[in-house]
Amino acid sequence: MVLCNVDIHQTDNSKLQTTDSMLQVHSIESFGSVDGPGIRFVIFLKGCAMRCQYCHNPDTWSRAGGQLRSVDEVLAQAQRFQSYWGEQGGITVSGGEALLQMPALTELFRKAKDLGINTCLDTSAQPFSREAAAFSAFEELMKYTDLLLLDIKHIDSKAHKQLTGWGNENILDCARYLSEIGKPVWIRHVLVPGINDNDEALYGLRAFIDTLSNVERVEVLPYHALGVYKWEQLEMPYALTDVKPPTEESLLHARKILTA
Repeated sequence: MVLCNVDIHQTDNSKLQTTDSMLQVHSIESFGSVDGPGIRFVIFLKGCAMRCQYCHNPDTWSRAGGQLRSVDEVLAQAQRFQSYWGEQGGITVSGGEALLQMPALTELFRKAKDLGINTCLDTSAQPFSREAAAFSAFEELMKYTDLLLLDIKHIDSKAHKQLTGWGNENILDCARYLSEIGKPVWIRHVLVPGINDNDEALYGLRAFIDTLSNVERVEVLPYHALGVYKWEQLEMPYALTDVKPPTEESLLHARKILTA
């Protein structure tokens, strides 16, 4: 994950609610280069149930605030930049957690595909469920999704819960389902010293990835503290104040295990 261009001085309006054709938008990055292939128009949505200790956008957690925008309006804005995307670029929707706005997200991707636009979803899959209604909605979304950037924070569920507030069972199940249907995935893993950079965790994650048939890329991203100022502005305690970014040696070691 990378620090996105955001406006943290957004109007707080707890009454904002999404509909099938409305998105609750946190911010937009017009020329994203690290959120999928090519140049991307990146839409960051509001709302996330996870509480990752290293989150660089804690201002996306709440569904309050942001801008309520129609799918058509956002898509029209994206199209203004289409000439810059090249053959591989397109739209990426991130968060927060974009799956919390699945009806509008599905409409956005459906209309984008009708226009021949590549669609990419950046998700931690925390809301994923195989229960009937939720699963049916996810299946529908996948019809219009070209690629997923799937964040796996920690392979051990207990450690994952300590790091994010949630276990990872359904997240790993989402990865298995995406493999079952052959949906292209890039696995993203933020390397946090002292938390998930040990060999047990890394080899465990590699063993899980090896069970999947649809992983096109594994990205090992270094932990950073560039978003700490947002925690301070929100008057929230930051738990990882003593954690330094991983060394180049540890990054190379993790990448050798996970990507070789």
